[in-house]
Amino acid sequence: MPATFRIIDTGVREGRSNIAFDAALIEARQADHVPDTIRFMRFPPTALIGRHQDLSREIDLEYCAANAIGTVRRITGGGAIYLDEGQLGWEIVFHRATLGIAALPELAQKICSAAAAGLGELGVKARFRPRNDIEVDGRKISGTGGFYDGDVLIYQGTVLVDLDAERMVRALRVPESKLAKRQLDSAAQRVVTLQELLGPGLPDMETVQRALIKGFQDVLEIDAESGDITAREEQLAKQFFDAEIGSDDFVAEIDDPAAEDDMLAGSHTGAGGTIDAFVKLEGPTRSVLQRVLLSGDFFVTPPRIVFDLEAHLQGVRVDEVEPAIEQFFRDSAVDTLSVTPADFQASINAALGPARSANV
Repeated sequence: MPATFRIIDTGVREGRSNIAFDAALIEARQADHVPDTIRFMRFPPTALIGRHQDLSREIDLEYCAANAIGTVRRITGGGAIYLDEGQLGWEIVFHRATLGIAALPELAQKICSAAAAGLGELGVKARFRPRNDIEVDGRKISGTGGFYDGDVLIYQGTVLVDLDAERMVRALRVPESKLAKRQLDSAAQRVVTLQELLGPGLPDMETVQRALIKGFQDVLEIDAESGDITAREEQLAKQFFDAEIGSDDFVAEIDDPAAEDDMLAGSHTGAGGTIDAFVKLEGPTRSVLQRVLLSGDFFVTPPRIVFDLEAHLQGVRVDEVEPAIEQFFRDSAVDTLSVTPADFQASINAALGPARSANV
């Protein structure tokens, strides 16, 4: 018998409040206070960065402040995105056992294929593009990402129904390397909207939602029916907002670490995304890691594992970094979308540079 998912729509909410509801939904599902859920949401103009990204590097904060664009740090990994009322956010939150698929890469492919099938209901020839995009003729119409928290998975994405491309380009600092990789002049060329594809036949948001639900039902082999947002979820969301997610300190938790004195910086881009490493050394010969900070648009589950890795590397000698990372990943329950221990090693080695050569 297919699993039945609750469908809820939380409407347009301020960006940080939307992310706080994500955390609330995860906790409520972990406690079995709510069933497996499909949630739809929308944002006012908002620039969102991934859980491990560098705020100032990803967002033009002056432009956002001058143009009433909110700044938000997600609890999921991945890259920076711009959202407004013209885009539809979706997410599914469910128990690990529900779909019978445990590995994050396989789940990403299945869920993205389901969302693509939903867009197909609208006459759009969308397809999954590894590692976590949904594209139409090589242009992104939906970016996605997610992670496990214990036995509960949150996986979320957006559908670009309509988009103010100029605002997106101004709000986000899209690396030139990403554009050059695809031979594009601007980030606006990388994306496509339902408005561009369907023109006068553009459906309303409710129709887009119904199409996505149909895709989820058919490909994931589930049932889905409308349900209610619970008072417990709203209470938890307010607690998460007040305690952390709604604060400027949380949004700026990683903000221009390279500006710190004596901070070494390096970067590595692999199949799973870009990892930036920031390292401070200590000791008479500067051969010991005093502090390590890892940022970027990669996906690792659970996200807190990155902070555990940073703590694990404190006090490690420069010439022992690689075996320390290998040992950490052997001893930890980590799931990723393509990023590997070797990618973390490469980013830290890039930061250490001459310091590593002098101590090996």
